[in-house]
Amino acid sequence: MATSRILKTFSSSTSSSPLPTSRLVLKRQKFLSGRKYASSTSRKPVSVLEYCLDTVKTYEYENFLSLLLLPEQSRPAAIAIRAFNIELAQVPDVTSETLMARMRYQFWRDTLDQIYKGGSPNQPVALLLRRAVENDKLSKWWLKSMIDSREDQLENKQYPSVKAVEEYSEKSNSVLYYLILQSMGIENVHADHAASHIGKAEGLVKLLRGVPFLGAKRMVLLPRDVMMEHSVSQEDVVRGIRDQKMKDVIYDIASIAHQHIEHARSFMKDVPEEARVALLPGTSVFAYLRALQKADFDIFDGSLQKRNSWLPFTLWWAKFGKTY
Repeated sequence: MATSRILKTFSSSTSSSPLPTSRLVLKRQKFLSGRKYASSTSRKPVSVLEYCLDTVKTYEYENFLSLLLLPEQSRPAAIAIRAFNIELAQVPDVTSETLMARMRYQFWRDTLDQIYKGGSPNQPVALLLRRAVENDKLSKWWLKSMIDSREDQLENKQYPSVKAVEEYSEKSNSVLYYLILQSMGIENVHADHAASHIGKAEGLVKLLRGVPFLGAKRMVLLPRDVMMEHSVSQEDVVRGIRDQKMKDVIYDIASIAHQHIEHARSFMKDVPEEARVALLPGTSVFAYLRALQKADFDIFDGSLQKRNSWLPFTLWWAKFGKTY
């Protein structure tokens, strides 16, 4: 029965029709604020939970699929954490000046202060995050780390080294897994170690996936040390050069991401079974690295921009076949 429900969930989420979120998420609408909001996929008013889930579906489809496989009672907090991360990630895109962006990050710091005092602004992500904090005692330090890491990278400066990317990824990506594990009541050092490596791998992969998009905006974030090693200039990246030197840069970074995934897998035998589902996004990261390898590490290959239609079944099999 559980298997059929998951398959129906994935079938609905990959169709062209609007996602029937009310059937996928908690039925206990008492959990949510009574206020309704307009979602991006429908003009009909939706609950706070549906609004946040729709946000994750729109901007982080792969993580959205992983959220659907969490235990029902664990989804609201995880959705709140992911939606909060998206809010922070979008700040540079929705503000026209650095000062305005910093003010937006300060808004979220002030919002956290309000949440931990029992209040929050009437904003859907803030409302759902407040409920997660109240119910699951989420770490304020980790949530604040998400804000600080985003603001530190606000001006989109090129990373000086791969190590700098990993440090940023720990603060901006790994912390998401720590929070989700915390919301599930899981305290396990092996789960934390696996989460750390998955977060770093995810950060490196996000960097790679953003190369064509950022290059079109004449922005290059690839680590300077790797580019210098292979004599690749920023102009080469902006122009979308697809020679062997460029592929070597991508290969080196992808190899480090793959090492992190392998390290994470090495801890899995000691990770509690109930914690493994929180680490499912590592399967998505690995799937992308396989696709990149198939494209011969040509980051500008159009096939890498297409949605992986097999991913829902890959994630389902990873969970129920225990092949993380």
